[in-house]
Amino acid sequence: MLEIFASTPENLGLDNIAAFAQRVEAMGYDGLFVSDAIHDGLLLACQALSATRRIKVSTSVLVAFPRSPMNVALASWDLQKMSGGRFELGLGTQIKQNIEDRYSSRWLPPAAGMREYLQSMRAIFHSFRTGEPLNYVGEHYRFTRLQPFFNPGPIDAPDVPLMLGAVGPKMLELVGQEADGIHTHPTNTSVRYLREVITPQIAQGLAKRDPARQRPLISASQFVATGPDQATVSAERERFRDMLAFLFSTPAYWPSLELFGWGSVGENLLQLTREKRWKDMPSVFSDEVLDQFLVSAQYEELPEALASRFVGVADRVTLTVPHDPAHDAAVSLAISAIRARSQSAAA
Repeated sequence: MLEIFASTPENLGLDNIAAFAQRVEAMGYDGLFVSDAIHDGLLLACQALSATRRIKVSTSVLVAFPRSPMNVALASWDLQKMSGGRFELGLGTQIKQNIEDRYSSRWLPPAAGMREYLQSMRAIFHSFRTGEPLNYVGEHYRFTRLQPFFNPGPIDAPDVPLMLGAVGPKMLELVGQEADGIHTHPTNTSVRYLREVITPQIAQGLAKRDPARQRPLISASQFVATGPDQATVSAERERFRDMLAFLFSTPAYWPSLELFGWGSVGENLLQLTREKRWKDMPSVFSDEVLDQFLVSAQYEELPEALASRFVGVADRVTLTVPHDPAHDAAVSLAISAIRARSQSAAA
């Protein structure tokens, strides 16, 4: 069944997250992604879990390298225990400049560093649960000391699922080998890219995966322009056109464009950023390009629009929470219809 997740606006802080999470739960979403950008993702997740009883809550994605795996493991273990198993940890590498200059932390080779991050966290979780000595030694991380006083002990919940934000081929292969799932980026969530690039590259890592673990989940971070009428949908399309034009000015996201033969779009957008011609960027992102990376549908059209794209391709998809709470009931009906449609298609 296709799960429907909401995501928090990046500027949503601790003072508003509880009410937002309760609203998401009441609308029937399966889960909530909390960001780790302007506010701390673990603190937001704690508040969201405390305020709800049913939905899953996941960081999407927590910046890993500035945080010790031990610190993150302790916090995640507590969140998993407190919530009865509703917490998921989404991790990401960020870019070198942010790690070194914003966090003043050590930059690691992304795939190699994240592989050891995941492995060390699993070793720590194992020691928490069993009391066995901690002994993980890699090239970048070393954990060989966990006195009983500092061990929180077992919890009555599964180990915390470890998801990865992944874009490049090495990270996608790592998802297949080590992670419990992937959070795609909005720039690489087109159905064609999911089928032709992401799924095959994840499959390359599956051969090295522990057979005792389930296959990794695919969580599609899809932008959705929606609303009660066409005027609202059209306005949302233009908002997302601006956002996607900015995102695709970054060369790391160009493989999605190149798959469609639109490499020149990324090059033109990058040139416009160099010339600081920000207002001209959306015009480069034509409707033809936009429709590959954006779902546009009124509320009653959402079940067909989302299910037809993602059933059988992804396990989860994000759906925008309406700006106006007066529209919550309509979105709630759409979520129920999407769930029924996906169940029918999977039967």
